[in-house]
Amino acid sequence: QVQLVESGGGSVQAGGSLRLSCAASGYTASSFCMGWFRQVPGKEREGVATIYIGGGWTYYADSVKGRFTISRDNAKNTLYLQMDSLKPEDTAKYYCAAKDGGICHPSRPFTSGYWGQGTQVTVSS
Repeated sequence: QVQLVESGGGSVQAGGSLRLSCAASGYTASSFCMGWFRQVPGKEREGVATIYIGGGWTYYADSVKGRFTISRDNAKNTLYLQMDSLKPEDTAKYYCAAKDGGICHPSRPFTSGYWGQGTQVTVSS
């Protein structure tokens, strides 16, 4: 069983930066894919970025490419999302997720994976 706890959300002005963290407990094998997703009330959940634990390969949604960076500290078993040049449209609740196997891309579902409780990010103009 994998448990995920996000932190680092908050309020920031447009153009600012935030770094989200996701502390994972339990065993995350090298075959795991971890990612960040976000959701606005009334809208579908959107994949933001994913990272393949075994190879470190990263993938991003077009809407955040060049502004967000996903990374992982294996020693701390922690996933990060560095968010720069934030825009009001980045406002959402951000969730950390993990799954074992499957295609590791933010456009692919994590339906059978593990999820955190989410952390709110609010960007004001």
